[in-house]
Amino acid sequence: MVHEELSARLNDGGYKNWLKAGYCLLKLREGLHPFTDTEMRSFHGNLVTRNPGLRQPCRSGCRPKGNQLYSVCVVCTEWRNVILRHHTNPRGMVNWGNCRPPLWNQDHWELAKAYMPRGQAGVKGAELCDASALLNLLNFCSHFNYVDQHCVREVIRCRNELMHSCEMRVCDQWMRRYQVSIQQLLQQFAHLPEVAAAGQQILEMLAVDLSVLVPGVDRVDGSLSEGVEPESISQWEADLLRARLQELLTDTDTQDTEELLRLRDFLLANRDLSDQFSSELQTITSMETQMRRRGEGGGNEVETPE
Repeated sequence: MVHEELSARLNDGGYKNWLKAGYCLLKLREGLHPFTDTEMRSFHGNLVTRNPGLRQPCRSGCRPKGNQLYSVCVVCTEWRNVILRHHTNPRGMVNWGNCRPPLWNQDHWELAKAYMPRGQAGVKGAELCDASALLNLLNFCSHFNYVDQHCVREVIRCRNELMHSCEMRVCDQWMRRYQVSIQQLLQQFAHLPEVAAAGQQILEMLAVDLSVLVPGVDRVDGSLSEGVEPESISQWEADLLRARLQELLTDTDTQDTEELLRLRDFLLANRDLSDQFSSELQTITSMETQMRRRGEGGGNEVETPE
């Protein structure tokens, strides 16, 4: 039954494109993990070598308030200044809420998170970051200025279009543009074995047909390619949907309620997915109830349940 429902979804060419593009982001993330970790470790080491005062411990247990960083000690103030000095858009939004300032003097990844989108507070290493976090690090930290920033921004733009696609569908023309963008970025790191391996997997995925052959069910939209198991497709489908759900649920400042409810309806319409995402669906239902109550009371805010 699970494979039958997956098969039906993959008979939609636009949705199949969405899945393939998302898989490429997962592989890009895997390829960039070792590189970004090594580079940020080196960057952090160079900073504290040039400015020994940065090695000093935090004096006040400094912590951000929401996404702001006020009233910090002398050491954390210097770290904040250094972070802004190496930020390619220091006048824009810096997500201080990602960081634990007392760890800046010893943890290179706490430094890295200042250049990432919000929602990274609990992330303790490169291997736990998604593609969006790593791409934003490449874009906003001046340490990576040697990377072609146009290539980075193009993939970020494609990633945002993909993950913000209301119906989780993209056309063939979009896929061709996406393929060019991601290949141009991969060429920047062709000398790195991990990225080269990820690039090969990405090329194979862009060329493969993901249609699933289910016993007793007609073949849909082409043939099943060898090496692509339904279980594998189902797993990365779940990874992509979970990433989109978490993005919608955690970004309460710009929460797109309509998109969240559309995603809920999509999950409910597919029994295998509704079973898999039962806890997230309960959270959305609670949020919808809060929204309705606030609407009846004249309020407009929606709180995300803990």
